[in-house]
Amino acid sequence: MLVNAYGAHAGGRPLEPLQITRRAPGAHDVQIDIAFCGICHSDLHQVRAEWQGTQFPCVPGHEIVGRVAAVGAHVHGFRPGDLVGIGCIVDSCKHCADCEDGLENYCDGMIGTYNFPTPDAPGWTLGGYSQQIVVHERYVLRIRHPEEQLAAVAPLLCAGITTYSPLRHWNVGPGKKVGVVGIGGLGHMGIKLAHALGAHVVAFTTSDAKREAALQLGADEVVVSRNAEEMAAHAKSFDLILNTVAAPHNLDAFLVLLKRDGTMTLVGAPATAHDSPNVFNLIMKRRTLAGSMIGGIAETQEMLDFCAEHGIVADIELVRADQINDSYERMLKGDVKYRFVIDNATLAG
Repeated sequence: MLVNAYGAHAGGRPLEPLQITRRAPGAHDVQIDIAFCGICHSDLHQVRAEWQGTQFPCVPGHEIVGRVAAVGAHVHGFRPGDLVGIGCIVDSCKHCADCEDGLENYCDGMIGTYNFPTPDAPGWTLGGYSQQIVVHERYVLRIRHPEEQLAAVAPLLCAGITTYSPLRHWNVGPGKKVGVVGIGGLGHMGIKLAHALGAHVVAFTTSDAKREAALQLGADEVVVSRNAEEMAAHAKSFDLILNTVAAPHNLDAFLVLLKRDGTMTLVGAPATAHDSPNVFNLIMKRRTLAGSMIGGIAETQEMLDFCAEHGIVADIELVRADQINDSYERMLKGDVKYRFVIDNATLAG
């Protein structure tokens, strides 16, 4: 079936209206009418071919929320009318150790929501900047937030789980001191989630103008990272630093803030590499520099349920489909607080 979408035909061209084909639901498939789709910075990198391997036409979008329109004959967990979400994963091998552990995000055969191989036309997955999507029930997530919050739930499917997963993996909770570097799409969710988990949260920003905003998000303290005295006051004190910055920067400035056995995990994905950190900043206090990528399906559902229980959503600006290209330019300038979300009803024209 043909559905309206927004995508690009080449890396140097703007996104524009187009029509794409979705498969009819199979026995284990869920067909979803998409209400809203978040705009992730990785969408921009992918659609502009700044990351290798983009196939065109490219329809981005992996922060998808909407209602079930139809289900396959063997689907028992969902029914038409249910509020659901689709994140970054629409398939995986289902039998490797990662899949069996519920960590499909680390499966070598993971299929992302767009720009990954699929037998469906045109041969690669097409994402959530579209009116509808069909996904195997294993990768569909239940949304328990009130319907009026649905647009603000969309970014939880990427920004939410990207920050929640490392917080849970490193056992963040009461008594832990957590730093969040960067107060953007990822960082603002990291602050909210770490606060809700009971940690003492310190937000790091390069701009003193963001100090009050960070406190309102739930930070207990705010440090301007360009201020040497403010940074030095936190030396050797953090259990975990969640680094959300998607640009190369000085990692050593934050590694020295970790206590013995502390960890800094990177979740931002810069287009060019960081400089290598000073190894002595690691070995002298048995510190760890780690990375984390989204989360598995079970953990993503856990995150959504946690957020529903604690009333957590993203701070968003809702945009029309014809504002997507402008939103990309504003995102590059940091002119968003904190995520753009597309009203997919506007894809119909």
